[in-house]
Amino acid sequence: MNPITIHSVYAGQPQTMSDEKGEWSSSIYRTLIEGPVELGERGLAGDKVTDTKHHGAPFQAVCCHSMDHYDFWNEHYDIAGTERALGPGSVGENWTLLNADESEICVGDIYTVGSARVQVSGPRYPCSKQQRKVGLRAFLKRTKETLRTGFYLSTLKSGMIEAGNAWTLEERPAPGITQTLVNQTVFQTKDPETIQRLLDTPELNEGWKRILKRLPK
Repeated sequence: MNPITIHSVYAGQPQTMSDEKGEWSSSIYRTLIEGPVELGERGLAGDKVTDTKHHGAPFQAVCCHSMDHYDFWNEHYDIAGTERALGPGSVGENWTLLNADESEICVGDIYTVGSARVQVSGPRYPCSKQQRKVGLRAFLKRTKETLRTGFYLSTLKSGMIEAGNAWTLEERPAPGITQTLVNQTVFQTKDPETIQRLLDTPELNEGWKRILKRLPK
């Protein structure tokens, strides 16, 4: 199996944009970073979130998205090869990844990447700003339906990372608690036993646990 690898790296700053719905502010329009960049406890050097209520926690130090998802969306919306085609960085992630299968990546996984160590903290919760940026009908709904959300990392050890870095799995404290399982439970099955299993997983971030506690019993 090919290792997970960083395809490209992005950082952004708060910006105010204007569209047919009016003005809105976000850091979702991130810029490609060439060469090594420092990953600290709160994220990449040069990256700053806008919405500090929902973003910027230590468990959200890095937002990751799989290149495979873009291939899927381009086919789903029939936009491959057009100017509307999605590609690396399109949904505002920090790292676009190769060989990142969310049905195999577990909450709590610890990886060495470059000279840093990171831990998977849980999926990214889809937000309306992703749909506003890509401009595709029902993108947010489809993201939840297809469970193609991406996921977050916390930083255990600061270090330098760059595109091309492969991930080395060091520990897997919660085998079976995959990103897909978390998404599936919240957006589809709402299975009580699985909800409790996820709540009992210490490595799953508190944001997801709050969501799980609000699900109907």
